[in-house]
Amino acid sequence: MKFVDSAIINLSAGNGGDGCISFRREKYIPKGGPDGGDGGQGGNVWLIIDLNMNSLIDYRINKTYQAEHGKNGFSSKSSGKKGRDIFIKIPLGTRIFDFDTKKIIVDMIQKHQTFLIAKGGKKGLGNTNFKSSVNRTPRKKTKGKKGEKKKIKLELLLIADVGTLGLPNVGKSTLVRAISNSKTKIAPYAFTTLHPVLGAVITKDKKKFVIADLPGIIQNASYGIGLGFKFLKHLFRCHLLLYIIDISLLNEFNFIKKINILLKEIENFSLLLSKKTKWFIFNKIDLLNHQDLKKIKNKIKKKFQHQEKYYFISSQEKRGTHKLCEKIIKYLYKKK
Repeated sequence: MKFVDSAIINLSAGNGGDGCISFRREKYIPKGGPDGGDGGQGGNVWLIIDLNMNSLIDYRINKTYQAEHGKNGFSSKSSGKKGRDIFIKIPLGTRIFDFDTKKIIVDMIQKHQTFLIAKGGKKGLGNTNFKSSVNRTPRKKTKGKKGEKKKIKLELLLIADVGTLGLPNVGKSTLVRAISNSKTKIAPYAFTTLHPVLGAVITKDKKKFVIADLPGIIQNASYGIGLGFKFLKHLFRCHLLLYIIDISLLNEFNFIKKINILLKEIENFSLLLSKKTKWFIFNKIDLLNHQDLKKIKNKIKKKFQHQEKYYFISSQEKRGTHKLCEKIIKYLYKKK
């Protein structure tokens, strides 16, 4: 299924039904007496979380949703039928914006959350409601009110505890597959990951976190090169960002350059995102001999001087990945 993370839709709640003017035909009751019933309430439009959804593609096709109108009232004090509500199913993590004001209406981040987005119109009143001691045969009723209309923007932000960042082919997808239940694609060419993929990591002691695999970032992504910044918004909910570096391509000059490319591009996208807690994960240690690995490790240690957290792993051989997961769990549970 194609991954779609934004859509614009039009919603209309149902109109309220009109009240009725009617009189009974009974002996000794002046003009039969009023017995016009009320109209029915207009149907509401609700937003509801569907945990089986992970895309907004349905709303790129169907853009208009209408709740049922309330029915008009009848004689014999019979009220009109209430209009049926409609329920718009959306993925967990969807933010709702008013299209015109651009203001956020609600952030749907609870598993069983529902939200009344457009309220049905109030019912009209039948002439029974207007009977009084001075007006025993009222010929008055009210019309039902119009239901609310809304034009909204849906924006899906995936909910993950940990996000991965890196240049293409540094092993992000391999790492996510190695430690989680994710089936993200792996191939020996750039941009094999074309949209975010989530994976659940469960440790031996049954602790769990969710990790997001995002498409690779290249230099000048902020200018639209490669896949640009299209999917970086999905990292805003993450508590921890893993910057993945391919250590097999590093030497004493270019590892700083590659890190700086990532840091600069993220800063260009969002200062808030650039300030999130970050760990540097040096991947593919299996492709280096012991001597070369030792040299690079010493240079990295000298550069960071314990100011940033960093780890050396091989996603392919799952070396260091267990320890990394333990450290992530420890960090996340401290945050809670």
